[in-house]
Amino acid sequence: MSIEQIIQKCKKQDLKSQEQLYKLYANKLFAVSLKYSRNYQEAEDNLQDAFLTILNKITQYKNKGSFEGWMKRIVINTALQRYRKQEVFQIVDEEALKEPEVEINDEELSLPFLLQIIQELPDRYRMVFNLYALDGFSHKEIAEMMNISVGTSKSNLARARKILKTKVEEHTDNNNASSAQ
Repeated sequence: MSIEQIIQKCKKQDLKSQEQLYKLYANKLFAVSLKYSRNYQEAEDNLQDAFLTILNKITQYKNKGSFEGWMKRIVINTALQRYRKQEVFQIVDEEALKEPEVEINDEELSLPFLLQIIQELPDRYRMVFNLYALDGFSHKEIAEMMNISVGTSKSNLARARKILKTKVEEHTDNNNASSAQ
């Protein structure tokens, strides 16, 4: 069955098609959810809530643009809504911060390490970093999604990058020190 057929059957609330849709996209959407969640459990909760929204609003999808992109946006918005309710965003000074340059030796950094240090960022920094650096949203879009100012978005991104740069440098220094021994 094609994805178009699955979507049409989901619009008619066909349970088998809903299950099939979940099986097709759960892993991809979980990866998105994990980027915007503090931990694995929260990512599972966000994915569950997002899929409920997807299935409830699937009739609003008009076959324009990418269906996967439409679902991805719902997953991101679900995570953002959870954070808004928890009021984890903190207003920060909107001073323009210079973005630090990060030189990375790819051979020394593993993907699990990079994902771990991104996951360890404070919530508001992680959200802005993921939206901007990994998903390509503009600061204006991020500001609207997170209900913050454009300056705050830029500031949070700069601070996230600074923290990541520090952690990468510490990791590199530790690896160089242990290999020198």
